[in-house]
Amino acid sequence: MDFRKLGRTGREIFPVGLGAMPLSVKEDRPDEKTAIGVIHAALDAGVNLIDTADAYCRDDSEAGHNERIVGKALAELSTDTRENIVVATKGGLIRPEGRWETDGRPEHLREVCEASLKNLGLEVIPLYQFHRPDPEVPLADSLGELSRLKEEGKILNIGLSNVTMDQIERAERVAEIVSVQNQFSPGHRAPETDGTLAITLARNIAFIPWSPLNGMSGAKEVGEGDTQVQEIASRHQVSRQALVLAWLLSKGPNIIPIPGASRQESIRDSAQAAEVRLSLEEIVALDTRWKS
Repeated sequence: MDFRKLGRTGREIFPVGLGAMPLSVKEDRPDEKTAIGVIHAALDAGVNLIDTADAYCRDDSEAGHNERIVGKALAELSTDTRENIVVATKGGLIRPEGRWETDGRPEHLREVCEASLKNLGLEVIPLYQFHRPDPEVPLADSLGELSRLKEEGKILNIGLSNVTMDQIERAERVAEIVSVQNQFSPGHRAPETDGTLAITLARNIAFIPWSPLNGMSGAKEVGEGDTQVQEIASRHQVSRQALVLAWLLSKGPNIIPIPGASRQESIRDSAQAAEVRLSLEEIVALDTRWKS
């Protein structure tokens, strides 16, 4: 198994990360003990990238819910184990009455970054991602504040999420960008044509697909009823879901998908994708099955 790099940092990342969002935003989210168990199961499977955000909650009344779950899971680990984990959190979205709205004001980003440090129980955040550009705030202003937070030692690396190729180029004029987290899945293949995957490959930036299994509601059905997909999955002795992740991994050496999980079995299954090596013929077949 080949580890991936977190952009130009050289930090080695297990090929599959954990998207912790389902532990907080689902109506039937697991209780705290179960959620912590899911995170520990991911780490036991080799996963060392945990993706969270201050906005992963049901509404603003519990902002930081997901980060606090992650923080409690980390607190139960040894210091050596914690040092091997890259916690990736995000700021720039808010949840008034459960809605998703942008807030990229520098003062807001500073406030939520400080809160994230407390929620996670960390002295420095390994990867802080700008959750979504705010059309009311110049991108340079938002990224400039993250650069200042980096200079102050509160965050180690800066990433972007939900961005266009043009926004990636503009952001790099203000800050060193190590990762881009955009939607990428069999049902959403825009990164292959909109330039975002190409520019991250060219500039040695990690590409982190969110909702890689077609979202929380689509993961169970991905590839369902497709005989060819099932045949390829059976050939590699993995589930259809793990096959999807292996297919995404084949799209570039900089790709690190972050499937969500609210059960230990789910993240253990997803982690198996790291061992799958698809042939060119299999990749072409899956490309055809999942053509946008």
